[in-house]
Amino acid sequence: MERGDVTWILVSAALVLFMVPGLALFYGGMSRSKNVLNMLMMNMVCLGVVPIVWVVVGYTLAFGGDSSPGLIGNLDHLFFRGVDIGADGTGELLLFSFFALTFAVITPALISGAVADRLRFGAWVALVVAWSVIVFAPTFHWIYGPNGWLAARGGLDFAGGTVVHVSAGAASMAVILLLGKRRGWPGEPMPPHSLPLTMLGAGILWFGWFGFNAGSAGAAEPQAIQAFVNTFIAAAAGMCTWLLAERARNGHATSLGAASGVVAGLVAITPGAGFLGTWSALVVGALAGVVCFFAISVKYRLGYDDALDVVGVHFVGGLLGGVLIGVFADPAVVSTAGVPEEFDAGLLAGGGAGLLVEQIIANVVVMVYSFVGTLAIAKVIDLVIGLRVDPDDEARGLDQVMHAETGYNL
Repeated sequence: MERGDVTWILVSAALVLFMVPGLALFYGGMSRSKNVLNMLMMNMVCLGVVPIVWVVVGYTLAFGGDSSPGLIGNLDHLFFRGVDIGADGTGELLLFSFFALTFAVITPALISGAVADRLRFGAWVALVVAWSVIVFAPTFHWIYGPNGWLAARGGLDFAGGTVVHVSAGAASMAVILLLGKRRGWPGEPMPPHSLPLTMLGAGILWFGWFGFNAGSAGAAEPQAIQAFVNTFIAAAAGMCTWLLAERARNGHATSLGAASGVVAGLVAITPGAGFLGTWSALVVGALAGVVCFFAISVKYRLGYDDALDVVGVHFVGGLLGGVLIGVFADPAVVSTAGVPEEFDAGLLAGGGAGLLVEQIIANVVVMVYSFVGTLAIAKVIDLVIGLRVDPDDEARGLDQVMHAETGYNL
């Protein structure tokens, strides 16, 4: 690799890792003050736990040679065996294994927003470890691993819309259905305790997302430029349409709406960031702002307590963006990624329905696997150590109960 490419991937990896404290602030500000430190800890502990899991077993399951037809990697790289700068004489293998690690870190962190205010911290750590091995590593292999079966079928996911957002969103739904509602929800008001923290977190996420999406090009090349531009445009469009929808429905354009719209646009453009032209990215972001705005209200109708709208934003936004690749994929952009010609164009670019069908299949498969796998993991954890805190501890606040601290000594 050229030195410029190496530098770009290293910088991109750092940007993705910076998204974790950004996500912690984004979620932390939306939480109640008695649980803010717990939310920060649920995110930050992923920076400590997941890298160890990745080095020990996660990487080899995600990227090892097939031990079965495209389903999961073998154990050749257990404990990072053979993953060093001498493995290929260039350090490229180590570089990309580390970049993938940053995705492994932030994906389970997304789930924390759905289970806010009521999950035991020990149960959270156990969930992150088990989920990283049982759910994340196999699904990552299906899309990005050697001969991954979904990729071989023609499914596209440029930077993790399916593997990260749809997977984490489906997992969130599984856990919250087993965990149950927060005490007092939905009758008791539970507004964000610090919108400045949430806005700051959204800004950090927007900044870090350039590494998330443009870094997925794998080099400092034209596709990285397109992904970089698309990331910015989609987020801007998502913010504007969310605010317009909010103003039309509720009479106010809020700071929380602005932050949520940015994230919705970022989520939706992620799977197609390097496959779409700029105008298509604007449309995808604009659609995400409106669709996700209305999606977050579904929880009140169906009665599931998605505390910080992970399902409504990450699952719905990721699914929307993944499916829309089959509509907007631009062969002039996709061709730079080495995608087979029969899957390089969406419907509006003269392609047939083949790509759209494969996008639907890939997203549904990951959604179902993540939901079922997570439900099984959470059930075992619940039986062994318990998932939910006691009612009295929930009322007191998880900061004091779980961490013996308070976020604000006023």
